Amino acid sequence: MHLLDTINFSFPLLASATEAADSSMVVEAVLLSLVVVYLASKVGGELSNQVGLPPVLGELVGGVVVGISVFHLLVFPEGGTDSSNSLIMFFLQTTAGLTPEATPAVFAAQSEVISVLAELGVIILLFEIGLESNLKDLMAVGIQATVVAIVGVVVPFAAGTVGLMTLFGIGAVPAIFAGAALTATSIGITSKVLSELGRLNSKEGQIILGAAVIDDVLGIIVLAVVASLAKDGVVDVSKVIYLIISATGFILGAILLGNVFNKSFVAIADQLKTRGGLVIPAFIFAFAMAYLAAVIHLEAILGAFAAGLVLEETDKRKELQRQVCPIADMLVPIFFVTVGAKTDLGVLNPAIPDNREGLIMATFLIIVAILGKVITGLSVFGQPEINRLAIGVGMIPRGEVGLVFAGVGAASGALSKPLGAAIIMMVILTTFLAPPLLRFVFPDPKTVDGSSEQLILDGSSGTSLVIEPPQSRVPASNDSSNLGVTPDSGDR
Repeated sequence: MHLLDTINFSFPLLASATEAADSSMVVEAVLLSLVVVYLASKVGGELSNQVGLPPVLGELVGGVVVGISVFHLLVFPEGGTDSSNSLIMFFLQTTAGLTPEATPAVFAAQSEVISVLAELGVIILLFEIGLESNLKDLMAVGIQATVVAIVGVVVPFAAGTVGLMTLFGIGAVPAIFAGAALTATSIGITSKVLSELGRLNSKEGQIILGAAVIDDVLGIIVLAVVASLAKDGVVDVSKVIYLIISATGFILGAILLGNVFNKSFVAIADQLKTRGGLVIPAFIFAFAMAYLAAVIHLEAILGAFAAGLVLEETDKRKELQRQVCPIADMLVPIFFVTVGAKTDLGVLNPAIPDNREGLIMATFLIIVAILGKVITGLSVFGQPEINRLAIGVGMIPRGEVGLVFAGVGAASGALSKPLGAAIIMMVILTTFLAPPLLRFVFPDPKTVDGSSEQLILDGSSGTSLVIEPPQSRVPASNDSSNLGVTPDSGDR
């Protein structure tokens, strides 16, 4: 009860729920929701893995199945649904004595809690990805990543905006909004898939990751510009300049911080003897960085990613990665299942008149969204052996970032229903196409016996040594004395 009172101080929706219903009902609703989330993520992930696809794709599909599109187990009010559409609320009414009068408030509170947990999940995901990345490697591909990001923003934005205005007669403001939605790249989904494929620290993975970070910053600026344009028809130049300066300063500040904070963090962690002496200070730093990013009107996930990059440079990175993994395993699936659950595939139904026009526009936007990012790989220079197609494909998914654009556009009234549906369909397909396409352009290493292991020769003796391909998870021990085991890129 005291915990709920504390939460209610921060979230008015929870406060209104506990006023209308017993607090235990909110807890029970959240617990049932988490049961649904974890079942969907685990079943979906395992099935996806069985057919050779990244588990994150299965988590997204699992979310779609339990969400508004199919079973209505996990639904959210921002999708236009209410408590009568939630099977969890119906189950509570029939088994736990939830009254119809209290149901709307409990539904609102439950949705708010799950949404907050999902946001926390993606923050931890980006912190984990930062820990698995290498700041020096990212800086080494900084120019390449910047070029890829700029091309990935300019090309789809220009093609989408001009195409909608000329081919469909869409007005300037809604066309600009739709074009802006095409610029986004979901760093969360892309980085997760790269990590699962063991390609996060490859040259291609580092360029994709760096470009996605820059894309996110540019996307925030573009969103601020078009939202201002949709609001009153004029762009607030001072706000745009502020966003550019704050975003650049934040990233550079994080890089500089990494050079002075590393030894201090290790010294503090060594002095702490109680449980969580390493992971708790790390999360304090990560959440503080995420909060700072949010305060200066950037994305909290950028702050968490920057924190991971800083701590990756410390001597404690291996132990920290091991301790963060189980926490990420608990919270990250909530994010991916929630993204899928909020996806309404009803916009694909051509029987609805409003969707027909949207389907045509969606086809155009999907083509622009895919080609506009794929050609970014062609902008990589001075790397004759690099997989340019993989870089382009890695930039395709719009994910939660694209949904933010669609949500802001719908809330501002700038988007018509057909155009709004077209943007959502573009986000859906690019999000679901990217994981299997990444698996296709990043094939498993060829082996002698067809297994997932590689056969190599020891240069000094000619003896064959079997090594396993790099994994996204850090091994429980880092004993490099074992014959044939090569350290990953984190061991430098």
